[in-house]
Amino acid sequence: MRGAGKLSARQLESKWGAATVTGVMANRIITRKARDDAAFAAERLRQRLGRALRVPARLGFVLGSGFQGVTTAMRGARRIPYTELPGFPPVGVSGHAGELLAGELGGTPVLVLSGRAHYYEGYAMEAVTFAVRVLARCGVTDLLLTNAAGGVNRKFAPGDFMALTDHINFMGTNPLRGPVVEGRPRFVDLTRTYDPALTALLRRAAKSAGVRLHEGVYAAVGGPTYETSAEVRALARLGADAVGMSTVPEAIVARQCAVRVAAVACITNRAAGRSKQPLSHAEVLKVAARVGERATVFLETFASLYGKKA
Repeated sequence: MRGAGKLSARQLESKWGAATVTGVMANRIITRKARDDAAFAAERLRQRLGRALRVPARLGFVLGSGFQGVTTAMRGARRIPYTELPGFPPVGVSGHAGELLAGELGGTPVLVLSGRAHYYEGYAMEAVTFAVRVLARCGVTDLLLTNAAGGVNRKFAPGDFMALTDHINFMGTNPLRGPVVEGRPRFVDLTRTYDPALTALLRRAAKSAGVRLHEGVYAAVGGPTYETSAEVRALARLGADAVGMSTVPEAIVARQCAVRVAAVACITNRAAGRSKQPLSHAEVLKVAARVGERATVFLETFASLYGKKA
């Protein structure tokens, strides 16, 4: 409906009818709410943090399973539970702390989301990705996403890491579906979702930290069930190297917000049909705990290299 944004409700009703007016006005309210809620949450966050950061943080992190120990390496960290931040959904999955931290990592000012809400928990995509919009509002220009994933590529072993070079979205939805948020583009180019320069920095950090880092394509599925063996074979034929239940929605929203993205997965298990062992979340957490120290050194080194380059 071209020109709808310039017409009043009465003019719209006269031109297109009452039902159309209701839909158009509702969309205006939704888009304004998404924009205003993120702005409000960002302002509240800045008030809570006060002078916790000597300089604004340009680098942000989202920590998934296997990466929660990174927060122990932070200096001068100020912690705020998600439950105390407006719009942040509670985190209900083991291995996710559910708090935001501001401080320094590797000498670099950072904002860290320790844990995430998942689509399979029943949250709408707007809720799953809300925290990323808040980070963008707070001035974060570069974001490192992390997760635990199953290894589809037979060369990957539990305990390895993989830098994402691309993704396949099999979650059945897109976080940008629906009314467009004011000031953000509707159609987002994902040709280079994962920034080459930030990925190169991950390579340098992995080498310095002595971490085995693969590169590959991440397939995102809705969960919460693990994939069938047939699904894993299909994913392999489509070019996937690892599979998980997060990250992609956050990456898409970050790109809509003009935030550069890098992502790394901790391979916590071989995907279905790649091993004789049954899949379980307990095994994921066990492997994540085993590699936690290496993951911490890896990300701390990345943050340090980022700070020196910035």
